[in-house]
Amino acid sequence: MSISGALNNAMTGLRAAGRGAEVISSNISNALTPGYGRRLLSLSSSSVGDFGGVQINGITRVVDAGLAADRRLAHAENGNTRIAADFLAKIENLLGTPDNSTSLTAQLSHFENSLITGASRPDAAERLGGAVASARAVALALNSASDGVQDARTQADRTIHAQVEELNAALTQIAALNSQITGLQVQGGDVSSLQDLRQQVIDRVGELVPVREAPRSNGQIALYSVGGAVLLDGTAASLGFTPSNLVTPYMTLSGSTLSSLTINGTEVRTDSEKGAIRGGLLAAQFEIRDESGVAAQTQIDALARDLIERFQDPAVDGTLAPGDAGLFTDGGGAFDPLDEIGISDRIAINAAVDPDQGGATWRIRDGIGALAQGDVGNASLLQALGDALTDPRVPASGGFGGGAFSAISLATALTSDIAVSRNTTEQKLSYSAARLAELTERQLADGVDSDDEIQRLMLVEQAYAANARVIETVDEMLQTIMRL
Repeated sequence: MSISGALNNAMTGLRAAGRGAEVISSNISNALTPGYGRRLLSLSSSSVGDFGGVQINGITRVVDAGLAADRRLAHAENGNTRIAADFLAKIENLLGTPDNSTSLTAQLSHFENSLITGASRPDAAERLGGAVASARAVALALNSASDGVQDARTQADRTIHAQVEELNAALTQIAALNSQITGLQVQGGDVSSLQDLRQQVIDRVGELVPVREAPRSNGQIALYSVGGAVLLDGTAASLGFTPSNLVTPYMTLSGSTLSSLTINGTEVRTDSEKGAIRGGLLAAQFEIRDESGVAAQTQIDALARDLIERFQDPAVDGTLAPGDAGLFTDGGGAFDPLDEIGISDRIAINAAVDPDQGGATWRIRDGIGALAQGDVGNASLLQALGDALTDPRVPASGGFGGGAFSAISLATALTSDIAVSRNTTEQKLSYSAARLAELTERQLADGVDSDDEIQRLMLVEQAYAANARVIETVDEMLQTIMRL
């Protein structure tokens, strides 16, 4: 080998060692950076004329695409399940557990006890007032539960709007990165950093809507939701959604009073079973707004209806005519079976027994329609009201099956159903969290190994020192020749 050839080999070796040290340093410094793909320097032998040496072919980004896709789907599933569990926990808190003194079942129990106490001393005004106050507390508990459900639906609607905007921005960014990667790749540049950035954005999209990547030419990718919607293929899809300022019990997607989701102007399904965007954070918000929230409102309304109908029966209170409002009213009037939606938000005690509304508490003893006080020692109506509260009755609506329930047992059945659903969802959440943790750990293990990188860095340093020694030796040889 000539001196020129040796010098050329050593110079190319130095350049390769220096570039290798940069790549390894980048790996170590970004070991915990989300979306970062481990780099490897690709080298090959070079042969130009009589010269050899080392040729730098480029940088290879090492990523297990299958593992990354599985982790992304697991992340979306975990987020979806967590939101569902949080919603059910909120509804359970609104209704309260039986051991909670402010729970709906506890309020009904207090009301029952107040009727019994009042019947034992129907002449005691404070006991009649206590019964009226207990009835008011039951109505307010139902109002609060209904308000809480609609607040959750309203918040879900607002979150959908924010997430759709975020999703549109992310898809546009990915499309732009696709173009940049193609342009830089054609020029022979290193696209690894752009691929890392694109991966981070894809991971965020995957949280909102579970997606799968499809490779395209020149380093580009396409994105499809697991529900089959095309989110990105060449150009980014445009998602549309119109938010509502306030969601009420009357507003539903099926009734066309709430906005649906559109992709490129075409309406798509958003249900949890077959929706085009099912499985992620965005789908979880649609589920709260259009499915879980509606179902919870329906059950609470069924309980409120049952309570109203128990006390507006003329057989219970003989002072009532058919169609008159009883102890519990629909916003002050009698209940209309054709207007059940939102009844739990409108239920209130009859103004005739409420001193705050100009009524008198003695009417809970003598009758809602009584014009004057009767026998102060007559407890028959109070006893009839107590019986109406505890008599088994088949609910006229709601998903309670065909069994007969007292008012308290119906409320207990509702809270029990919510608790069971929450417990089941939390079990799913535990599983999805464990699966996500395992896949994340596997992905990290498949990523940058700091110990391995340091070992590679030591080898690079040795190669650098060896090539530097060759250059030093060539320099000594040339100096010797020059002195001859």
